[in-house]
Amino acid sequence: MKRIISLFCLLLACCLLAGCAARAAARRPGTFALGDPSFSAEHEINGIDPHNAYSGWACIRYGIGETLFRYSDRMEVQPWLASGYERLDSNTWRITLRDGVRFTSGRMLDGAAVKECLEHLIRVHDRARADLKIAGIQADGQTVTITTAEPNPALLNNLSDPYGCIIDLQATTADGLVAGTGPYRAVEMLPGQRLELEPNRDYWDGTPQMEHITVRTISDGDTLTMALQAGEIDAAYGLPFLSLPIFQNGGYTISSAATSRVLFVAMNFSSPVLQQQEVRRAVAMGIDKQSFAQVLLGGNGQAAAGPFPAGFAFGGGVAAPEYDPQAACALLEQAGWVDTDGDGIREKDGQQLTLRWLTYPSRQELPLLAESAQATLRQIGIEVSVLSTASHTSLRADPEAWDMYASALVTAPTGDPAYFFSSCCLDGSSANHGGYHSDALEALAGELAATFDTGRRNRLAVQMQQQILDDDAYIFCAHLEMNLVARAGVTGLTAHPCDYYEITAALQVE
Repeated sequence: MKRIISLFCLLLACCLLAGCAARAAARRPGTFALGDPSFSAEHEINGIDPHNAYSGWACIRYGIGETLFRYSDRMEVQPWLASGYERLDSNTWRITLRDGVRFTSGRMLDGAAVKECLEHLIRVHDRARADLKIAGIQADGQTVTITTAEPNPALLNNLSDPYGCIIDLQATTADGLVAGTGPYRAVEMLPGQRLELEPNRDYWDGTPQMEHITVRTISDGDTLTMALQAGEIDAAYGLPFLSLPIFQNGGYTISSAATSRVLFVAMNFSSPVLQQQEVRRAVAMGIDKQSFAQVLLGGNGQAAAGPFPAGFAFGGGVAAPEYDPQAACALLEQAGWVDTDGDGIREKDGQQLTLRWLTYPSRQELPLLAESAQATLRQIGIEVSVLSTASHTSLRADPEAWDMYASALVTAPTGDPAYFFSSCCLDGSSANHGGYHSDALEALAGELAATFDTGRRNRLAVQMQQQILDDDAYIFCAHLEMNLVARAGVTGLTAHPCDYYEITAALQVE
C-alpha cells in the first residue's frame, strides 16, 4: 500500500509539473500575469480612475498613472512628474512640471492639464478635498501654483496619494479607462475580474519591457496560491502569510517591505482596572511581540515599538516597554494585584484581574494576536477574555463593554506622521476609541500642524510617539510586511513600504 501511495503521489506531481510547463509554454513571450485580490469592489477599487473612491491604488500600482511627487522607501517625498517646487508663503506653493512627459492619449503634460485634473479631483473626491485644502489653482506653461485655504504642511504628501495620479481628463472613456503618464496603458478592464495593459511607447522614464500585462483578481488566498504554483500567473500580491513558506525555495523570489500597517492595542481609559498605569505597563511588558511576529506571523511581520516602522524617517528613536514578565509581575504586585487563592489569576479587593479583549476576525492576524497575548498575559496572572467579532464596531462604541481593543491601521498612508495622531490620539480624533487625553500631546500636535520644516516635523513625531508610549495608551505589536512573490525569471518587481509602485518600466520576464 505504501508503494502504491508513493507511486500515485509521484504520478500526480509529474502531472502537475507537466500542466505547469504546458501553461507556461502556452503564454506568449513578453507577457506577464499578476494575481491580486485587492483589485475588487470589496476594497473600494472599482476600476482605475483615481477620482473614484480608492481606485487610484490600481492606477498607481499597475503602472498606469503617476503623481506629482512620490514616496521614497523612508516615506520621504520626492519629485516625480514634478521637477521641483517652491513654497511662496504658508498658503501658496509653486510646482514646476517635468518637461517631455506625454499622456498615453498623446497629450503633453503641462500646467493646464494638471490644473484640470486636480480641480476635478477636489470636486468629486471628498477625502482628497479634505486632505488637500485647495482654494485655487493657476496654470502657466510648465508650472502650477496652488493656494490652500489654510496652511497645509502635508500638501506634497497628500498630492502623492494614489488619488493624486495625474490623468488626461479629456481622454477618459465611457468604460472607465483613463490615460495616465505611466509605463503602461489600460486597453481592457472588467472590474473585479481582470485588467489588460500594453506598453506606453512614449514613456518618459525608460522603455517598458513587457508587450502585454494581465492583472487577475483572485480573491481567495488558496486559489491565488495554487495559481502561482501551477504557473497560471507569474507573480502574486497579497498571498496568505501561511502560504509564503511554500515559495521560499524552488526558484521563486519574494520581495518584502515593512509597511506602516500596524497591529496595535488601544487601552480603554474608562476601564477602572486600566486607569492604573501599573496595570497598563504590565500588560505592555507581558506581550511577547517578537515571538508573535516571528512564529505566529511566520516572520511576515516585524515587532513594533511605535506606530511607524523604524525604517521610516520619523519611525526610529522611540523606546517601548520590552517583554519582561518578571518586571511585569513586580509592577502588578506593587499595584496590589496578588494571586491569593493560587489559581494563577491575580486579585485585588476580591476582584479578579480579568481584561476584556475586543477585536475582529476579518484580518487573519488579529485573532492570532489575541491568542498570543492571552497566553503570555496569563503567565503573569492576567486573565484575558477574547471577543473576536464582526460586530466590533458597535461594541467598541460602548466604553463599558471592553478594556482593550486590537485593530490594524495604516498609520502613515501619505508619508506624513500627523495622520495617525489626528486620527487616533487627540481629543477630536474620530478613532480615539479609548478616550485617551494628554495635554502634552495636544500641544505637540498644535506645533506639528504649524510646522513646515520636514526635519522638525519628524522630530516632533518622535516626541509624540514617545509621549503615548510613556502614558501606556497603546501597545504597538507588529508591522505587517507586504510581499510580492514571483516565479523564477521575473525581475524588476519590488515591494515598497507605501504599498504602491508595483508594475514599472523595469519589470521583465526572462
